[in-house]
Amino acid sequence: MKKFMLIILLNFSLSLRRERMGVRVNINFSPSPASPPARGGENHLWNYLLSNSKGISVIFLIIAMLLMVTIGYVFSYLIPTKQKSVRFQIYSPQAFYIAQSGVEFGIRYCSDRGWRGATDGAPARLDLDRLNDAGNNQRNLGNGSFTINYNTGTNILTSTGQITGSSENRVVRVSNFSPFLRLIFDPASPAPQWTLGTRRAQFYFRNVRGTSITLTAFSASWTQTGVSRRITRINLDGVQKYAGTYYSGDPPVNFNRGGNSETVNPNEVITVLIYWNGNIANAANIVITFYSTTGEGYTFNLDSAGNGL
Repeated sequence: MKKFMLIILLNFSLSLRRERMGVRVNINFSPSPASPPARGGENHLWNYLLSNSKGISVIFLIIAMLLMVTIGYVFSYLIPTKQKSVRFQIYSPQAFYIAQSGVEFGIRYCSDRGWRGATDGAPARLDLDRLNDAGNNQRNLGNGSFTINYNTGTNILTSTGQITGSSENRVVRVSNFSPFLRLIFDPASPAPQWTLGTRRAQFYFRNVRGTSITLTAFSASWTQTGVSRRITRINLDGVQKYAGTYYSGDPPVNFNRGGNSETVNPNEVITVLIYWNGNIANAANIVITFYSTTGEGYTFNLDSAGNGL
């Protein structure tokens, strides 16, 4: 049966070649006078085909085509799999380093700010909960982005690195996150409040790290209605550190009183008094930042809820 099929393929191939040369040939599957005699059986037929150079060429052509089809199928299956594997090997480390960058961002973001241990606003929230707010918790970086999430109950910061346009992501978690804070609102002292009407604000902060900080400058901003007010004086720990005229949103200015600096030792609590030149109507969103000798800024949002002190 196999040898009969070879004869059919041979006649079909020869017919195609003759048609290309302009000769029309009808394919006849019956043995021709040139066909090998039936006598001698299959062995004689096989010997005849092997002794014919054209027949051998067709056999090798068929075998070569089958091999090429097989190889093409194998490559069509392996190449996409390989590409997916290589892409994962590239994207996975990238997502990990982006997630690691999210942790570093969260640590620096928190260490540069004062945070309340008590709730503020309506509904009441812990300051650290605001890490999860849109605008605080996500940043684009390179060909991806990270999203941070802080759980106040477990004190765990989670950073997820994501590659744009793919499903690859990596997660990095930091347990016991709060020790990364630096200057915070002192939890044992009163919350920020007005004294002398709405002309003087008072609050307390604590250095919760094991190293000292030397503060040398400040900047501030706030919203109000009516007559524009300005800061005329700042006291730190009962000592005047600034005297002058500072309007909301002005660039940072250096301390110019009391030695022009304030050193805050580990676990030390500092009382801050900020004086304006008059009562501030509907004052809200009051933010003050102190700068160290190394240029680091420590921001205190006296009204994180934006509803006044």
